[in-house]
Amino acid sequence: MGITIKNRDELALMREAGKIVVETLELLRSIIRPGITTAQLDQATEEAIRARGAIPSFLGFHGFPASLCASVNNELVHGIPGPRVLQEGDLIKIDTGARYQGYHGDACISVPVGKVSSQVERLMTTCEQALWKGIEQARAGNHLGDIGAAIQRFVEGHGYAIVRNCTGHGIGHDLHEEPFVLHYGEPGKGLQLKPGMVITIEPIVNIGAPGTRTLADGWTMVTADGSLSAQFEHTLAITSQDPDILTPWKSTLSMQR
Repeated sequence: MGITIKNRDELALMREAGKIVVETLELLRSIIRPGITTAQLDQATEEAIRARGAIPSFLGFHGFPASLCASVNNELVHGIPGPRVLQEGDLIKIDTGARYQGYHGDACISVPVGKVSSQVERLMTTCEQALWKGIEQARAGNHLGDIGAAIQRFVEGHGYAIVRNCTGHGIGHDLHEEPFVLHYGEPGKGLQLKPGMVITIEPIVNIGAPGTRTLADGWTMVTADGSLSAQFEHTLAITSQDPDILTPWKSTLSMQR
């Protein structure tokens, strides 16, 4: 399909899709607690998205069976909701998308379940800060490599690993469009960014090694060494000035202060 430049009307629809995603994620954040199941979170996700006049982007996408990716602890991404009961101290990554009048929004946040360890808090903090380091580089005239390099430098500088086989992506009429957005790289390398491009940036940060494996369900990715993992994601538009965040969920960093 190639890379598409969105016009003002398309960006308005994507902003509304992003708003629906944010409202859904904030609802989930408010109900996540020890004792709730990931299936209950998925049901709440689908109901919230449909109630706002949108369609869950993930449900049926390449056969995915749910509206929410619910990935707990050492699960990186694509966790399939089910009977799993969340426990005190867990770290859950909730990732969802909404299609509104033909255009998608997509975002992910990591949420602590009850009281978590300082280790989990530091991991979440580093991951969200890394996302913002990448976003700072998402400016017209810069390159995709500038985004990846900023994230990689920050993550590895704090003693964590950045997962390399999961990427951000273009987004618009399709949930996944070109280009792929790597979370590592070299400054000045890769595609040059232009106003009207819309991408996701979604670094995954591991406490242990960066290696991954996929479970027998064909979807759920976990850390190869069993270590904890965090992820945060925004959909954003490239402009002639600062990047335009289309999924402005409440920062975990501000909530920890």
